[in-house]
Amino acid sequence: MSTLRWSKAGILAGFLVLSLPLQAADLERRQSELKAIQAQISQQQSALKSTGKQRERLVALLKQDEKAIADAAGAINRTQGESAKVSAKLQQLKQRSEQLERLKQSQQQSLSKQLASAYLAGSHDYSKMLLNQQSPATIERMLAYYQYLNKARIKAIDQLKLTLDELQQVRSQQLDEQSRLERLIVEQKDQAKRLGAEQSQRQLTLNELQKTLSERGAELEQLQIEEASLKRVVEEALRTAKESPSMKGLASQRGKLGWPTKGALNVSYGSTRSGQIKWKGVMLAAPEGQNVFAIAPGKVIFADWLRGFGMVMVVDHGEGYMSLYGHAQALLKEAGDTVQTGDAIALVGRSGGQTEPGLYFEIRHKGQAVDPAGYCRR
Repeated sequence: MSTLRWSKAGILAGFLVLSLPLQAADLERRQSELKAIQAQISQQQSALKSTGKQRERLVALLKQDEKAIADAAGAINRTQGESAKVSAKLQQLKQRSEQLERLKQSQQQSLSKQLASAYLAGSHDYSKMLLNQQSPATIERMLAYYQYLNKARIKAIDQLKLTLDELQQVRSQQLDEQSRLERLIVEQKDQAKRLGAEQSQRQLTLNELQKTLSERGAELEQLQIEEASLKRVVEEALRTAKESPSMKGLASQRGKLGWPTKGALNVSYGSTRSGQIKWKGVMLAAPEGQNVFAIAPGKVIFADWLRGFGMVMVVDHGEGYMSLYGHAQALLKEAGDTVQTGDAIALVGRSGGQTEPGLYFEIRHKGQAVDPAGYCRR
């Protein structure tokens, strides 16, 4: 019986001895799995960090691309303005040239008649007058008459000379202005090529950037960063804005202001943008390059590229009111410039990573966004 018990105990001991290698193998396997998971987590974190760095690099590139587009578009806008001035000058010169041509012909005809009359009268009457020994009074009158005619002819000749000189100057100006206009047209074509190249480069950058924002969480994070950037700009603008007695704010113009550009209201104030983020302004769909106008008199306190909003301008209107214009193709005013109602201050664009052209527009009072529809005419 004792022999049997020993035999069972021996079997149990043998089983325990055999199970030890199995537990060690299982532990080793689990540790290996854990290490693999940790490696995977580390790889994902590294990938996220790498993606974040890549996104920041792409945002920086997008800024460069869109600023280059703004420079090219601004140059085209200035060239177009110069071309319009030159064309108007050419039209004025053409009208003046036609007036001078008519005046020249009239003066030539008048002088021709005077010379013909003088030739017919000639010196014969004067000789007869002396030979016939006419009275001194008659001779004096005749001399005065001839002197008057002579002065009239000299005056007519001088006027014709002046007309011919001015006509020559006008025609010379016409040639100069025409050459200038032709140079501007060539320059504008070159600027348009540059703009096209910059836009193509921007599209490549934007495509890469959108790949890094494919996940909803990444897109939301980006919007939060953009909102924070805009908030900092507004706060800084409020600190630097200096009250001017000439700026009366916008309170008295509620419902009377014009919209900054003509276009359909694509996004309304207060609508959901993503998650808990709401639109603080409105989006107006408009053609790229269309003028953006100041809604009221004020002073430009910010004009630069801003993450998520592209080329942005902020105008201080006094009494804590400011208007903000975003996604512009180019800014036509600089910080410190004074603007009046209806001044062209920017061009509609797609900056800030937009795929469609339009204008982002905000009105703020003491830093808080308000509905622009309450201030602009419906």
